[in-house]
Amino acid sequence: QVQLVESGGGLVQAGGSLRLSCEASGSTFNMYSMGWFRQAPGKEREFVAAISWNGKTTYYADSVKGRFTISRDNTKNTVYLQMNSLRPEDTAVYYCARTNTFWSGELTRRTSGYVYWGQGTQVTVSS
Repeated sequence: QVQLVESGGGLVQAGGSLRLSCEASGSTFNMYSMGWFRQAPGKEREFVAAISWNGKTTYYADSVKGRFTISRDNTKNTVYLQMNSLRPEDTAVYYCARTNTFWSGELTRRTSGYVYWGQGTQVTVSS
């Protein structure tokens, strides 16, 4: 059974940084693309970033481009989201997710492109 466990969330002031981690177990991690999504109260879950199986291709939402960086370490079965220059509007529960493909192109921007989800980690950015 695939399990995804996020960590690294917390409370930070605007302009600060956080690094989220997502450790996967129960499958061959390095065969699948991964993504990060977030969901603020009262809003739909939205795409943040995605990375291909080998880390060579990445996608970002326009709202985080230039501030967030997604990466992965296949030796540790872990995907990361480095978040810099955080803003109050980045406040949300952040989820990592796994597809069932090496890379799905534009489908990685949609929740329907993912099969497995973590439980989420709260990120709160104060102004």
